[in-house]
This record gives sequence, structure tokens and C-alpha cells, in this order.
Amino acid sequence: MKNEPSSTDHHATLATHLDAATETLLTPANLNIGNLQNVLGDMMSHKIDYADLYFQYSRSESWGLEEGQVKSGNFSIDQGVGVRAVSGEKTAFAYSDDITLSAIQEAAKATKAIASLGGEQSAGQVNKRQASQLYVAQDPIASLSAEAKVKLLERLESYARQIDPRISQVTASIAGEYEVVMVARFDGVMAADVRPLVRLSINVIAESNGRREQGSSGGGGRYDYSYFTDEILHDYAKKAVHQALVNLDARPAPAGSMTVVLGAGWPGILLHEAIGHGLEGDFNRKGSSAFSNMIGQQVAARGITIVDDGTIANRRGSLSMDDEGNPTNRTVLIEDGILRGYIQDTLNARLMNMPVTGNARRESYAHIPMPRMTNTYMLNGTMPPEEIIKSVKRGLYAANFGGGQVDITSGKFVFSAAEAYMIEDGKITYPVKGATLIGNGPDVLKRVSMIGNDMQLDSGVGTCGKEGQSVPVGVGQPTLKIDALTVGGTA
Repeated sequence: MKNEPSSTDHHATLATHLDAATETLLTPANLNIGNLQNVLGDMMSHKIDYADLYFQYSRSESWGLEEGQVKSGNFSIDQGVGVRAVSGEKTAFAYSDDITLSAIQEAAKATKAIASLGGEQSAGQVNKRQASQLYVAQDPIASLSAEAKVKLLERLESYARQIDPRISQVTASIAGEYEVVMVARFDGVMAADVRPLVRLSINVIAESNGRREQGSSGGGGRYDYSYFTDEILHDYAKKAVHQALVNLDARPAPAGSMTVVLGAGWPGILLHEAIGHGLEGDFNRKGSSAFSNMIGQQVAARGITIVDDGTIANRRGSLSMDDEGNPTNRTVLIEDGILRGYIQDTLNARLMNMPVTGNARRESYAHIPMPRMTNTYMLNGTMPPEEIIKSVKRGLYAANFGGGQVDITSGKFVFSAAEAYMIEDGKITYPVKGATLIGNGPDVLKRVSMIGNDMQLDSGVGTCGKEGQSVPVGVGQPTLKIDALTVGGTA
């Protein structure tokens, strides 16, 4: 995989994670680890179960190109600290964008409201936990000049226009983020991470005979901007143009119950939304998930194994550590159709008497962590995708998805297909537009009758929203055949 950390990079970066975070976050405020331990020790002198401090420094930028001109450019710097105390099911949280000892102490005082005075508890010995190295600790924003970033977008636009004269409009954007985080916990754990993140997107409009259709593509990961080679730019342009041109020729989608084949890769967003959220610990602890109290039971067709894996090098959804300082993991959620576990943070794992899975995530220092997905995907089956298509008498092939909505409690979902085709007598025949997939996540899992051997992860574009917080994620799956799914169409 491109930009894999070398063994030298690995050891050097491990040695400097905490040093970099200390230099960036603590030293400018004349803070040290002893100051943090004193604050946590004072918090733990009250009857609480858990306390932590979360420091964050972030720099981010974005550039937008439209019709060959830079139409937008943003740059921001943010830093702050979040202070959290947990007692039973109650969480008290305060934050400050001023990283000073007095601000941290004031925030800590605000968290004491949830606990009554109790016996003394120690904040613990300091344990400097190092994050595993899944990506190079580099600053993407500094990896290219402003002029080079604009030229990169101009090349992407040019490639798209060269593919087909029917492309009438192109917009492209690039975004980068450099983040340094540090966690100090009541049990003495000190952990830090340095997180790069880049993303490139392209949207095109094709026109023919008075008809206009759009297509989009993009990708990225935890790299710097050198990831976006000419080969990758060509690939993004080709995929966006292909989608737009396919939709130019698309007929109205039929409606009704039919066999649906989902393509590999990004269509895994349906699994993420309709199933993945239902496997997060907080929803299951509260009994509001369709999967509550079902561990050990068959919840999917045999052959279906779904994992959440935050440990894949350089992936958009990966983290060297979660936002509580715990190592991320490869967690098996469903194994051969049997529900094996949930995605957990510390609070929900403790209350449910289950293992912490390293899935505590927060949008920023101003937000509380909660159990969230990282890279969630279904493992390979055994069927060649062409054999899956051949097995369908009449149905829909959904190659790519747009947006969707899900009800976590019931599992009901509605997804729109961005690129779809009819399957007739075992062959993909003509493209259709306006197709929506309507169903129930747990029910869909049981209707999967064939699993492809072509599992792909998405290209690195996913962002997940939950309770007002957005975090980067990854999805993936092989080609899937689903029997009798409701398709909403326009025909």
C-alpha cells in the first residue's frame, strides 16, 4: 500500500508521539504531566468511576475549483481541552479552547456535580502508552504549496473534460487535516496520536439532447497530498464521468419487490447505516437497537461475517488509538451469521460488563466520546460476481449509492442508488435512475443468498454522523445478492 510506514518510521514515530503532543499542547501553556495528574487526582477524590482529559490541536484546509477557477478556500486552526467525569450512567463534561491550568481546573470543577463526596481514590501511576503506528505522523497541509494544490485540482478537471465532450461542468475540491491529540486518564494512562487526513472529490455534469446528469468520485486516507498521483486523478475522473454518462442513458427505475445485487465497495454504506449503527454499544445498553440482547443468536444468513477494524494502515476510518487512549481493534461483530459482540467505548463496556473494543470516538475536544464505527465491512464469500449476476432472472444491480436514512430502533432504511442497472435473464441490460432501496437491516441480513469473492473497501470518502458529531469512517463489502427487497422507482 502506498506510503506504508517503514520500520524506521515506525519506531521513530512511536518514540515521538507523546513528545510531539507535549510540545504542541502542554509546553506552550507551561503545563506538564504532573499538573494533569493533580487535576485528575482531585476529580477522583469524589465518587466517580472514570475521569479523563482530552487535548486536541488541529489545522485544516479546503480548496474548491469550479469551472477552472478557485471558488472557495478555507483554513482554520483550533485547539482545546475536554474534561470528563463518569459516575454510573451519568457523564459530566466541560471543555475550554484555552489550554491553561486554570481553565482545566475550572472545567474539572464543573464536572463534580454528578458525584457526591466519597472515599479518596488515586489517580494512579503514570503509564505512557504509545499508539501503534498505522500512518506516518506528517502534516498534509505543509506537503504542497498553495499553487501546487490548485494545479492538482486543475489537472483533475482537465482529465475529466478530456474523457468525453458531453462533460459540461466540473467541480473539484481538496481537503487536508493535521491533528495532534493527547489523552490523560485517571488510571495513569497517557497516550497521544498524530493524525493526518486528506480527501479529494470531483463532481461532473454531462449534457446531451437537453438532458443533464451528474456523477461523482473521490478518495483519500491518512496520507499527505503526495497520495494523489496522476494515476489516481485519472481514476477519479474516469469514475465520475462514467457515472454521469451512464445516467444520461438511464431509464426510469421500476418499482416493486425484486432481487437486488449490491456491488462491491462503497455499497457497504448500506451495511454501515442499516446494521453497523445497530451494533454500537450505547444503543444496545439502552435496548433501543434491533440487535439488543441477541448476542449468540443467528441474526444473518450463514456465511455473513462483519467486522469493524480500526487497525488497517492508512485508511480514512483507522486510528492508532481511540479517543480514550485505547488501542483500536479488529472486532468481529457477526460471525457466520451469529451475533458475537458490539462496538464499545469504556462507559458502555463497563455498564454492560463487556470488553472495551477501542471504538470511543469524538468529533473534537468539545464533544463527549461515544461508541462509533471505524472501518466496517463484510468479509469475502466464495462466489464470482459474474455468477451472482447470472443467477438473477429479473432484478436490480446497484453499483453505487447516494444518500440514505435509517431508523436505529426498527432497522428500517431508505437508500438511493446513484448508479444502477436492470438485470434480465442473468445479464446486466440497461441503466436505470431514481431507484431507492427500502427495507429493514436485520431482515436484509437474512435475505442474503449469495456472497461474492470480490470484497473491496471504499476509496476513502466516508463521514458518519451520530448525535450531531461527524467522524471519518470506512466501509466495504463483496458483491451481494439479496432476495426480495423493495425497490422504489419512478416507472
